[in-house]
Formats: sequence, structure tokens, C-alpha cells
Amino acid sequence: MSEIIRFENVKKEFKDGEETIQAIKETSFSIEAGQLVAIVGPSGSGKSTLLTMMGGLQSPSSGTIYFNGKNLSEMDQKSKNKLRFKEIGFILQASNLVPFLTISEQFELVDKFNGTKYDEKKAEEIMEEFDILKRKNQYPGDLSGGERQRAAIARALYPDPFLILADEPTASLDTKRAIDVVETLEEITKNSNRTTVMVTHDTRLLKYCDRVFKITDGEMSEEKIDK
Repeated sequence: MSEIIRFENVKKEFKDGEETIQAIKETSFSIEAGQLVAIVGPSGSGKSTLLTMMGGLQSPSSGTIYFNGKNLSEMDQKSKNKLRFKEIGFILQASNLVPFLTISEQFELVDKFNGTKYDEKKAEEIMEEFDILKRKNQYPGDLSGGERQRAAIARALYPDPFLILADEPTASLDTKRAIDVVETLEEITKNSNRTTVMVTHDTRLLKYCDRVFKITDGEMSEEKIDK
């Protein structure tokens, strides 16, 4: 297996007036291709901070983060933007769809940014897999919360990213849809040798994961999985 993400002595601190808050205390770990990883912990523990650092949206206060062998700290903003759009798929809790674009146009936007040709057949196959193909000509505001979330997941998977970062990807889904989504993420991770890291509060999903990290007050530890 090849290493996709590596944290070396990474720390993240924020200033709140005179106080320094340790969002992530010093931690080192690596995640390999083909692994589905969950990050759990109470609200405000640092889970989303960890995820955004993996995706290059935030820089650590100290330490080094490597993505696919590249030092994120040494990359300029343009390179980071390209990396995030092509090699990293983000699935956010609020769906993060562009409100004035139809669902099909959301997929086309990915190719416009990457300078690649829109693959309608591939896009529609992914939409069909997530049961939103019938909604392809509608806008996000016309969809239910669950449909918007499934559309966001499908769009994130469309460019075949090496790394999928999911922040509460099943939060707005019913139990059956939630299980369907995590099973799909598991299948995609294994079959295409990608890496998926998801923040979740849903303990039912942990049995599908290869590894589980727990964050409490910025302190990170690896948990045993009961399958």
C-alpha cells in the first residue's frame, strides 16, 4: 500500500484574545491508500480542523503535512487549489453545491476548472448510483436535504480523487441512505485504492471502517474497532 497522508509532529493553535487554544495537540500518523478512516469525538474537539488541514484548507501552526509525497506547506496557493479540485474530493455537511447551477452543471464546473472535457456518461452513471439522475436539470434549492447531500457526494467522486474528505456525510440522511452511502464509500475506497477520511457522530458506520481516530480536546488517539 502507498501512503496518501502523513502528519509529522503537527500542531494547530488559535489565538482567542490573550488565550492560546490548542485545536490539535502535537500528533504524528499516516494513512494509506485503500483505507476508510473515521474521525470521532465530541463537538469542538478538533475533528473538522484536522480534516481541513488534510485538504490544505488550513496550515498547521507547526509540523509538516504530506499529501501523496508532496509537502503541502511548500505548495503555493494556485497549486493547492488545483490539488483540491482534482486530487481531493470534499463532502461537506452543508452540501456545498452552487445554488444557481443545475446538478448537471455542478459536474461540468469540475471539468471547466480542471480544463478537461465533460464526461456526461460518467457523470450520469454516478448520479444514477446515488439516485439523483432524475434531478439532474434541477437546482439545489429544488432538492430535499438528502438529495442535495447525495448530489454533493456524487460530485466529489466525479473527478476520481485520490483522497475523499467527508465531514458528517450522512448527517441529513435516513438510516437506509446513510448505510448505502457508507457502503458505497467503502466499495469505492477498496476497489479503486483511494483513501476516505470521514468525520462522523454515527457509531453505526464505524464497523465499515479500517481505522478509527478519536479526538478529545485536541488529543488524538487510535481506537479499536468492534466489528
